[in-house]
Amino acid sequence: MELQQLRYVVAVAETNSFTRAAERCLVVQSALSHQIARLERELGARLFERTSRRVRLTPAGAAFLPAARQALEAAERAVAEVAAAVGEVRGRLVVGLIPTVAAVDIPGALRAFRARHPQVRVGLRVGASEELAEQVREGTVDVAFLGLPVTARPQGVVARALVRDRLVAVVAPGHPLAGEPEVDLRRLSSEVFVDLPAGPAGRLQSDQAFAAAGLRRNVAFEVTTADSLMARLVAEGLAIALLPSRYAPRLAGVTTVGVADAPERVEYAVWSRDGRTPAATAFLTTVGVGTATEDA
Repeated sequence: MELQQLRYVVAVAETNSFTRAAERCLVVQSALSHQIARLERELGARLFERTSRRVRLTPAGAAFLPAARQALEAAERAVAEVAAAVGEVRGRLVVGLIPTVAAVDIPGALRAFRARHPQVRVGLRVGASEELAEQVREGTVDVAFLGLPVTARPQGVVARALVRDRLVAVVAPGHPLAGEPEVDLRRLSSEVFVDLPAGPAGRLQSDQAFAAAGLRRNVAFEVTTADSLMARLVAEGLAIALLPSRYAPRLAGVTTVGVADAPERVEYAVWSRDGRTPAATAFLTTVGVGTATEDA
């Protein structure tokens, strides 16, 4: 069994296509198909069901895939460790981040990181804090930047608190609250809100704050991420939002208003308890986290 064969299997599994997998691996499709067929003969089981319309893993293939990924990751890590021993950082770095991360300028950090370590391939994953923490625990993400209510902490990972922030009200420029120096949750409870779906930490901090104050609010619009779509709904006067004060100024066409009893959140950098790759260590140094740790 060869590492190249494992790469081909993973590529086909991720693209659901022999053609796209061959393009990703920079080989002709016939060579890729031949190597996978050879591996299947060696294993004595088919890894993929092939039809004219689709390709999917067989039960044997689904059982084989996690170990194939682990073997490839171990091989890449071994190469990276050898390179680090002679002063060169290479390999792959996967960074996870919530859409509203504000403690770190991710594009700026990546620009500086790539200037110092051009041999590192970088992958970015955007998601909810809970999902990213799980991916760090699984080893599919090297470093993640999370935002959690002050009542919660990252679990099962090593964490470093970066900044504590308050939420602010985000309203349309012509909204009656736009000229207010400050409001409170009771004043906001009569408004229509746009927010994330119920459950994730990005929504939970606001829900908990209103519940603790004995208030209910109307979340009429739910979006999957706090991005330009949320800002457009606010700018059109359809709803208001509660967003971190460090992040809200990035949104165009809206106005922010301070909230006296606003919920708070803490942003964290997290990584695996099993250790960090040389690339992950170098990236954390770039963003100013360095080697200091706080085990959460």
